[in-house]
Amino acid sequence: MSAPTNAAGISELRTIPGAAAALDLLDEVIEATGGSQRAGQQTMAAHVAQAMELERHLLVQAGTGTGKSLGYLVPALERIETSDKPIIVATATLALQSQIVNRDIPRLLEAMEGTPVAEAHVAILKGRSNYLCLHKLEGGYPEEEPDALFDLPARPTSRVGEDVLRLRQWAERTETGDRDELKPGVSDLAWSQVSVSSADCLGKRCPLVEECFSERARAEATEADIVITNHALLAINAFEGLAVLPEHDTVIIDEAHELADRVTGAVTGTLSPRMIDRAARSLKKNSKVSPVPLSNAANSLDRALNGVPEGLLARGVEGHLLAALASVQDAARAAMSDSKPGDSKEIDAGLQIARSRVNEVLEASTRMLEAAGEHEVLWVSRPRVFENGRYQEAAPDDPATLHIAPLSVAGRLREGLFDGKTVILTSATLTVGESFDAAAGALGLMGPGAPAWNGIDVGSPFNYPKQGVLYVASDLPEPKFGVSREQLQRLLELCEASGGGALGLFSSKRGAEQAAEYIREHSDLNVLLQGESSLAALVEEFTEDTDSCLFGTMSLWQGVDVPGDSCRLVIMDRIPFPRPNDPLTQARTTATNQHGGNGFMSVSAYHAAIRMAQGAGRLIRSVNDRGVVAILDSRMATKRYGGYLMRSLPPLWTTQKKDVVLAALGRLRESIRS
Repeated sequence: MSAPTNAAGISELRTIPGAAAALDLLDEVIEATGGSQRAGQQTMAAHVAQAMELERHLLVQAGTGTGKSLGYLVPALERIETSDKPIIVATATLALQSQIVNRDIPRLLEAMEGTPVAEAHVAILKGRSNYLCLHKLEGGYPEEEPDALFDLPARPTSRVGEDVLRLRQWAERTETGDRDELKPGVSDLAWSQVSVSSADCLGKRCPLVEECFSERARAEATEADIVITNHALLAINAFEGLAVLPEHDTVIIDEAHELADRVTGAVTGTLSPRMIDRAARSLKKNSKVSPVPLSNAANSLDRALNGVPEGLLARGVEGHLLAALASVQDAARAAMSDSKPGDSKEIDAGLQIARSRVNEVLEASTRMLEAAGEHEVLWVSRPRVFENGRYQEAAPDDPATLHIAPLSVAGRLREGLFDGKTVILTSATLTVGESFDAAAGALGLMGPGAPAWNGIDVGSPFNYPKQGVLYVASDLPEPKFGVSREQLQRLLELCEASGGGALGLFSSKRGAEQAAEYIREHSDLNVLLQGESSLAALVEEFTEDTDSCLFGTMSLWQGVDVPGDSCRLVIMDRIPFPRPNDPLTQARTTATNQHGGNGFMSVSAYHAAIRMAQGAGRLIRSVNDRGVVAILDSRMATKRYGGYLMRSLPPLWTTQKKDVVLAALGRLRESIRS
């Protein structure tokens, strides 16, 4: 199915198989919480219940304000009474995960107090590195960082030392060991002193396995009715043969527009001489196995990569690079064999670390040697230095890294996720031009052999044409590198007309910095810049100071929920196309063209459309919100693909006239201050 199903009336919804009970439960929840009924939410709940009843995959586009969390949680809770396996709910971001666990589900269960549903057991499950490791805390792992956890002075001389001491104190009282429960948080470096990756974990051989926070979370998940997790763990469970999630038949995926990219990231492999050297050093420090073969292999790979330009390896691995990778594989395989632990129930943590480093090298080199040209993409990257206001091109002899990723994850998703399960995917942005085809294709739901599915767009409760304006600055020159002087001047005019309350979404970190510098220099507005504080702190200040501006990059395009007057102007500096030299984009575009499609529209334009829809969605977050979305990229008005991108955006009232939008912002500013 490609076209969205239209929403039905409430009486019709109750006739849908499995829907009546879920709708009754939703009515009870709404009444108990003092909420109001939303047609889109009711439609969503009915169709989610039907999908579970008929065991058929479902795509749901639910616009901002629908209340989609309840739209799938209520049917899920109703379903658990007849299911002997947990329902998995996976999100892309920790923020939504936290909202579901700490706000949505507690409200639901409280509203259902006295009913069987109220006894539902909900668990949250994250990757091992999100939990405190008691064995590492007690000195069971060797030091790897200069700012070590152990032997810290009584009075810490560094911020990391202070954080680690606070972590040790927190460890004595926490019941979960979950990093997100620590307030205020600590740096990644400090957290690394008390946590381990899944590869470094000793598992059942750990002397403290009975007390392990991560193991406890996994045990709790096996007993739960609903398990809240993330896209990455879902990908690992589906593709890597590792049972990190309890056995299940039903999966609900929120923020589903992110799934294909998150899965791609989870299954992308890397290999570099530095990575191999690190494995060799760890082997030397923690075992009796000679590191020399690995070190020699690292040098061979370094020589083979010298002079190889950045970008796609269009012909795959050949010549000196093929020989070097083979030597890496041989050395890593021998090291794994020679370092096998004995039959003891316990294993030395240092040896486990060494073996995990070596195994990472072995798996990456093997995958690259076995890569099939039609299915895998190989490329070379080198670090870039930011100088003189721009990133400098890397030199051919700079340190290089090899990467490998699937050309498409559609087939792997079809086999690993959809086969034998019922999957419900939802997001505010799953369609472009009223079609699910692009999203469904990326997820493996199109083409020969694809499983059956339904799609429904339940709309949004917002009156977009009356609540907001979409302004396209068609008179500006096409954007080139960075943010142009003309764009900066227009940005200033818009921000001053609005009197602040502006969320600036930029395609690059440097663009956000240029804009912040310009506005600070030419106005008295308070400009908050991503990177100058934690994202949570910046969003909190932006929310509280209704006349401030917040500028940043991609995490702001999708992760900011600020209803009310604090966000009344959303500005995008340019269409967020992927980088033209991005290897995956290049490979996918070429493959689409070779199969008779339009690679640019299917890959780059689709990517931009989803990002722009997410960015524009930051403006209207409640029925009382008003404001302007401003796009400072004239290509929206002058290029043929502009119409395609416009169809992905909320149906705001549209204008290309600067005077009209400045006047509208001025009136909005005065109404807020009056």
